[in-house]
Amino acid sequence: MAFAGRLFCFLSDDTPQHEGLEARIASAIAPTLTAMGYELVRVQIQGKERPTVQVMADRADGSLIGVKDCEAISHAVGAVLDVDDPFPGVWNLEVSSAGIDRPLTRTKDWIRFASQVATVEMVVPQDGRRRFRGRILSADENEVRLKLDEGGEITLPRGNIRRAKLVLTDELIAATAQPESEGEDAEAAPRKAPKRWRPPSERN
Repeated sequence: MAFAGRLFCFLSDDTPQHEGLEARIASAIAPTLTAMGYELVRVQIQGKERPTVQVMADRADGSLIGVKDCEAISHAVGAVLDVDDPFPGVWNLEVSSAGIDRPLTRTKDWIRFASQVATVEMVVPQDGRRRFRGRILSADENEVRLKLDEGGEITLPRGNIRRAKLVLTDELIAATAQPESEGEDAEAAPRKAPKRWRPPSERN
């Protein structure tokens, strides 16, 4: 309990870290998502000639994202990026939920999934290696501790982590299971709602 209390002061501003154009897009769309009741998990750009902007989001209330959520986010984010105009030509927008085997981009994600298995890739090798896999023991804004699959523990600086994500296990599925509810969203519950997007200057 003392550990959780110590972290509470900075969780309210616990935003994913991005660089370059991804950081610009994240800064542009995050206020809109927050106002709509969502939280930004990650922005990722794939491709160069016809780039795809992948936006991953959570519902702020912790419930599952459905079709209508993805459509609402897609329309709102597309409108914001039309104004921000991050690309000179045609580009695609893809919105998805974080999913069960989600990326770990925020301190509260690491804390929420403590005891679950994660994989971590480092920017600069640590102890002669770039990749680690193990159970999450603890985390704060500066570092995370893992109990490695092969034995032993390691502390990894957050600033040196290139990417990290949960490993899909039966234990994780059980821990994240939510009661089924009625309705179209509960029945479909997609992870992605892809949408093509073009700047207004190129639309008919």
